[in-house]
Amino acid sequence: MTELDVRDVEVAHAEFYAAFESADLDRMGAVWADGTYADEVVCVHPGWPLIRGRGAVLRSWALIMANTPYIQFVLTDTQIRISGDQAVVSCAENIITAAEETEIGLTSGGSVVTTNVFVRTETGWRLWLHHGSPVLGREEEVAE
Repeated sequence: MTELDVRDVEVAHAEFYAAFESADLDRMGAVWADGTYADEVVCVHPGWPLIRGRGAVLRSWALIMANTPYIQFVLTDTQIRISGDQAVVSCAENIITAAEETEIGLTSGGSVVTTNVFVRTETGWRLWLHHGSPVLGREEEVAE
């Protein structure tokens, strides 16, 4: 694991969230692995069943983006581990999202713990697996 690898994974990870926040499906498509990895792509959105295959995963993002007027992520507790041509990024997503039915229009969207696995391809690091799980209780309550 080199500093350059870590930086490149950080950039790929940040691009995933930037694509989501900007609701840019083309940009999101560029983040995900393709070619020989396309059939192996996996995504688990919080509360959703497992989705396999690049096409199905990108369709799920299109659906989410079409139904999300605004979303912003504040990532915390980010850790990157690289082993060979795979990188695992774990983090907490602290989400701010729009809620049309509220008076001010914005509301906290809660927290999701996430694991993102990237694979090194000929074109750089590409997302291979995204798994998000909602955090239902505060950490202090879970530890007790």
